[in-house]
Amino acid sequence: MPGVRVVTDSASDLTDELAVPAGITVVPLTIRFGDEELLDRRDLTPAAFWERCRTSAALPETAAPPPGAFQAAFVAAADAGADGVVCCTISSALSATHQAALAGAAAAANRLPVQVVDTRSVTMGQGLICLAAAEAAAAGASLEEVTALCKDLVGRTHVLGAVDTLDHLQRGGRIGGAAALLGSLLSIKPVIEVRDGVVEQESKQRTRSRSLEYLVAKAAGAAPLERLAVSNGAAADIGAVVSRLADVEVAHELVVVDLGPVVGTHAGPGAIGISYQLPPGRSAT
Repeated sequence: MPGVRVVTDSASDLTDELAVPAGITVVPLTIRFGDEELLDRRDLTPAAFWERCRTSAALPETAAPPPGAFQAAFVAAADAGADGVVCCTISSALSATHQAALAGAAAAANRLPVQVVDTRSVTMGQGLICLAAAEAAAAGASLEEVTALCKDLVGRTHVLGAVDTLDHLQRGGRIGGAAALLGSLLSIKPVIEVRDGVVEQESKQRTRSRSLEYLVAKAAGAAPLERLAVSNGAAADIGAVVSRLADVEVAHELVVVDLGPVVGTHAGPGAIGISYQLPPGRSAT
């Protein structure tokens, strides 16, 4: 396919139904259950992951793709006639994936130019940036224009999540232990956010219902939005969140995806994420 191609990693939680029509290539991370290694979404679907989490005593682990996996994706784009590639990765503060993509880009430099963008985000915050980039590329934007758009979207993209406990994030080293301990002692239902590329506790809500109401209110209060997505971590109450978001003013259709193993490993079962993009000229706050 001529023009600019978009490549990302599976931490974006982009489904085949979203990625394939947009021409986005998704490079999988690895999920480890003990000695068993599985490629995200190729060997292990989100549904299968959550089922295994219910029956496994050990917390799964994640690993970045090897540079060669990114190199292969970039070379495939060149073979298909692409003029260049924009690769949008999970936050470099959360994973070594960004460094692997940079190494893959250097290895493929003799075939075509590759721009690697650190989205400073994850799950559908990262995914929404990819969708916007692919839309611009399909409209004929140049490599430089798509890259500039992605970098601008980093400052306009916000990710919030409701989790049942901070224990998974603390055990996985993605949030401070003191915050996790405090949440457990007080039986709070914390709301987290991705802030400057890292996971932080955004607020403390006393009940699950209040944490979900808070998420919806944050998205609604930021409207009008450019894009809006919900990531479902096997949550029984996901329907209530989606229905409450139906009236939020947004330029593109609301996207609902399953929260995949990469983020699910650290967020834990029952997590619900809301990702949104602000219109041009407005930064995430």
